[in-house]
Amino acid sequence: MASAKRVLVPIGTGSEEMEASIMVDVLRRAGVEVVVASVEDTLQCEMSRKMKFVADCFVKDCEDGEFDMVALPGGMPGAERLRDCASLQTILKKQADAKKAYAAMCASPAVVLSPQGLLNGVAATAHPAFSDKIEGDSVSGRVVIDGNVITSRGPGTAFEFALAMVEYLYDKEKAKEVAGPMVMPPKEASALVPNEW
Repeated sequence: MASAKRVLVPIGTGSEEMEASIMVDVLRRAGVEVVVASVEDTLQCEMSRKMKFVADCFVKDCEDGEFDMVALPGGMPGAERLRDCASLQTILKKQADAKKAYAAMCASPAVVLSPQGLLNGVAATAHPAFSDKIEGDSVSGRVVIDGNVITSRGPGTAFEFALAMVEYLYDKEKAKEVAGPMVMPPKEASALVPNEW
């Protein structure tokens, strides 16, 4: 049996709730220890559609933690709240320097990762409203994996994104094992763009 992995999912005011909840749920179904951390001064965050999520802890308390992956939901102004969190920037830089995985979807690839140079030379995608900020020929992919970086487009790709993270952390069989009981449609056999999952 594969050992449990640890993933940090930061949230803030205006984070996209479908993206956050689906990635947390799917990762936990796979046996991942998911740490949901607030970039705000309170653990409770009002998400982009006014749902209220309660984080496990604060991002500032995670700076010394070790994570197999850091996974960012999108949403606006949530992505800006993540971008503006100094502790999260420190964690992401540490992740990248250690060549450990990081993932982002919707606005976050363009708003959080790109300005820090974390997408330089990396095939990536983002929400169509932010695609002009992403370089390369993979920008229209639903879920794009390049090395230790996984990006995706928006709420409609959240299940695929989360399952791609499970596959990255464990393997294809684990992703299938998690997808089956959720009655997910089968994954297409061929990618549409380079690096698409």
